[in-house]
Amino acid sequence: MTILCVRFQLTPEREAALPGLLRLLEEFTPVVEGLPPDGVLADLRGAERYFGRGAVELAAVIRVRSLALYGVDCAIGAGPGPMLARVALRDARPGVTCAVSEEPGAVAQFLAGRPVSALPGVGAATARTLCEYGLDTLGLVAAAPLSTLQRLIGAKAGRELREKANGIDRGRVVPNAVSRSLAAERPFASDELNPDRHRRALLSAAEEIGARLRAGEKVCHTLTLTVRYADLRRARAGGGTCDSTTRSRTLTEPTAHSAALTKAAYGMYEALGLQRARVRALALRAEGLTPAYRASYQLTFDPVDDKVRRIEEVADRARARFGPRAVLPGALAA
Repeated sequence: MTILCVRFQLTPEREAALPGLLRLLEEFTPVVEGLPPDGVLADLRGAERYFGRGAVELAAVIRVRSLALYGVDCAIGAGPGPMLARVALRDARPGVTCAVSEEPGAVAQFLAGRPVSALPGVGAATARTLCEYGLDTLGLVAAAPLSTLQRLIGAKAGRELREKANGIDRGRVVPNAVSRSLAAERPFASDELNPDRHRRALLSAAEEIGARLRAGEKVCHTLTLTVRYADLRRARAGGGTCDSTTRSRTLTEPTAHSAALTKAAYGMYEALGLQRARVRALALRAEGLTPAYRASYQLTFDPVDDKVRRIEEVADRARARFGPRAVLPGALAA
């Protein structure tokens, strides 16, 4: 196992620790790739030789240092390649590293019973198409004729899917710079089924992010939604962990306008089709932050939009003087 996929348990209060956590990983290897909003891939091939320890042992050291220096726990998946490490992360929980063995046959056995949606890059539409033809697990996909997969989802996508289902991982860790970001999380007191309360939480989070962006005179280019929901299988086993779904959307123009952020958040939420999912928490993260004066905007002659922005400016001044709850949208005032 040479690749780690680390997901830090970051709360909005701890998000400022992310650059330090990345530097912590860079003490072990310079090959670190950020996976917004809270994930990291690290290639430890050189570190294993230098420290004389395996990836799982190094993962334990990373977790201890993360807790000791930043008070942030993490879940870690380890595997021979980036794709396998990301799949392993789904079974990891804080304190326990899930590792995929490199032994012959171990990778195929690890993947066989997992749903096709467990593979990174397999979206809801592709998974639904495959399931309609009975190909609902990676073991079945790996055994299916290549021609069948290509007929269902296309030539290139079918070939890549079959390779991944057979454990062939051609990915690599690409070092990058994680953009600065702002996050707001809205946990529920108990697992929440009501979509209206989900939308209310998203509205609250979008309002907070918009106000923080405007206060810092910044705009964001991308908005990321993370839905954390109860994993009933693990809950029964006493693991007490949550699964999550993350979606990102590049905004049509950089913005700090709360209404635009709310509209984007609602759009991502509706696209997930959660129906009666038991949601434990919702989080929004604004990414790709740049100074507001550098942003360009599409000219508009819409008087309604101009009026809303003027009202927003007045509300910001009121909040700065009387507190963050001095002015709230009607849906949040109750």
